[in-house]
Amino acid sequence: VQLQASGGGLVQVGGSLRLSCAGSGHTFGNYAVAWFRQAPGKAREFVAVISWDGGVTYYGDSVKGRFTVSRDNAKNMGYLQMNSLKPEDTAVYYCAAKDSEARAVVYLQTADYWGQGTLVTVSS
Repeated sequence: VQLQASGGGLVQVGGSLRLSCAGSGHTFGNYAVAWFRQAPGKAREFVAVISWDGGVTYYGDSVKGRFTVSRDNAKNMGYLQMNSLKPEDTAVYYCAAKDSEARAVVYLQTADYWGQGTLVTVSS
């Protein structure tokens, strides 16, 4: 599966953004879709993951209650709604997919397929 993330940009503290992840291939609906981020000089961080059917979600501790992951398999799309953004949310965000249960992404902190990143900058 090929993935392409979009929707990044510059936003002020407390603002919102919605990232999109376009998947190609008829098997998109078989994969858990995840979001990771990497800030300059920092390690990659798990953000969120949603199961193949949308029924199960997990979030990183730093985004719980502020971010919401979703998907639309009919459109081969994944989404990350980000609210109450903070300067520490500034990073390149990557969408990813894994042919497994969503919790495997949490345990392994990785995925099988990766899209290019989209930059989110939160200004104060």
